[in-house]
Amino acid sequence: MALRRRNRRPHRRKPGSFVRRFLDLALAVAILAALAFVAGHERFGTAETRSGMPQVVDGDSLTLGGTRLRLIGIDAPELGQTCAGPRGDYACGREARKALAELIGGRPITCEAWRRDRYDRLLASCKAGGVDLNRSMVERGWAVAYGDHGDAERSARDAGRGLWAGSFERPQDWRRIHGGMAEVSHDGLSAIGDWLRSLFQGNMSGQETDGGETG
Repeated sequence: MALRRRNRRPHRRKPGSFVRRFLDLALAVAILAALAFVAGHERFGTAETRSGMPQVVDGDSLTLGGTRLRLIGIDAPELGQTCAGPRGDYACGREARKALAELIGGRPITCEAWRRDRYDRLLASCKAGGVDLNRSMVERGWAVAYGDHGDAERSARDAGRGLWAGSFERPQDWRRIHGGMAEVSHDGLSAIGDWLRSLFQGNMSGQETDGGETG
């Protein structure tokens, strides 16, 4: 046994193994960065356009002809959320819904969407009479930037408009604390995730259809 132990050679990593691992890691980081850049500047798939008279669900959600829409790039207080204002606590979620309804003003809206979120809602940019609903909600202070419109949020905050007249929990934090729907920011990486998920779901549904036809 002693002789065997003496004859064993210690395992040594090959000199190039560390370099290869480093290069693989660098390549993976570069690919992710490129995908994030592309997602931030390009849109995957074909745009879906929807028009009509909407029903306002809350400050960033609508239904239109039976289709659920989520205003992309913004995040408004949840319907049951309360915030602190100059005169005390108030139902800021309901105020945000009221603000969106006032922006629409009883007019039909037109929305464009390139992808769906994990809840199968269309992530849409919507307008009513030429008014950009997504951006206007942030400019008026009744929603915060959520992957877009950061400049509009800074303007509303500096001017003390809407939510910024007092103090509030960001809707994302409020949902996490109170068990609301989990959402990720509508940035480039989430766009990649939504696109890959829709692609995978499309392939799976196609396979199920093929299986049903052959059966």
